[in-house]
Amino acid sequence: MSTARKCVWATRAVLACCVGIAGTVGGADYRLLEGGEFRSVLPADGESSPASVRPFWLRSTPVSNAEYLGFLQAHPHWRRGAVPAVLAGADYLTLWAGPLAFAPLQGRAPVTQVSWHAAQAFCVSEQARLPTWYEWEFAAAADEQRADARKDAVWLARILAWYSRPASQPPQAVGLQPANYYGIHDLHELTWEWVEDFNGLFVSSDSRTQGEQKQLAFCGGAALSLGDKDNYAVLIRLALLAAMEANQGGNYLGFRCARDPASHLSGIPNE
Repeated sequence: MSTARKCVWATRAVLACCVGIAGTVGGADYRLLEGGEFRSVLPADGESSPASVRPFWLRSTPVSNAEYLGFLQAHPHWRRGAVPAVLAGADYLTLWAGPLAFAPLQGRAPVTQVSWHAAQAFCVSEQARLPTWYEWEFAAAADEQRADARKDAVWLARILAWYSRPASQPPQAVGLQPANYYGIHDLHELTWEWVEDFNGLFVSSDSRTQGEQKQLAFCGGAALSLGDKDNYAVLIRLALLAAMEANQGGNYLGFRCARDPASHLSGIPNE
């Protein structure tokens, strides 16, 4: 076996034994996911090819109101009333009592009404970024015992039941639900979540395509059939993201951050 091939197998072995290992950035808990090829609702070639995900770190819980308040205290230009409308619209943090007061919301509840730009800025402040769609979907395919539970009808029904609940109350605190196979909480049944590449998920390979013609470019494919019960819960999220602009937020739209595997996390050696 060549030296390069041995290195590849050694790297895979290390990742396999370390899946779910924790690291911290500024007190935030991150978990290592090994990545790999998997069946996505958005095939890599628009038809049937599996998606490929490199190893990555993912925040174990969404960013909370209290954590976002700390970000605003350190970065006043992101406070409500100080951000240009092109970066955060009129709905930015409107449930907060003031620019530095998240009451009446709970500090441990996920922050919502945050634009894509603001979410990305928070992640950068944590030496991180928003996860890509494939990274989020890869992590969200797991239940408490399995890396991919998407064939489990009971698990899928539980997720879909959340979508039918009235959204009259703000989200509960983060981390109350059991962690999944990777040690990640709240990927379902708490909020929607921004992803880094939200505005490119349905873009046609023809860059001249504009407006509505750009969106849902793959929807004619069988992989995106609304009759596919395995994909339906995830497709609802895709439909929401397709309708968003980067300066918008939502009462149930939050975020979490991700990091590349070479990023240093306290207590974890750099690769």
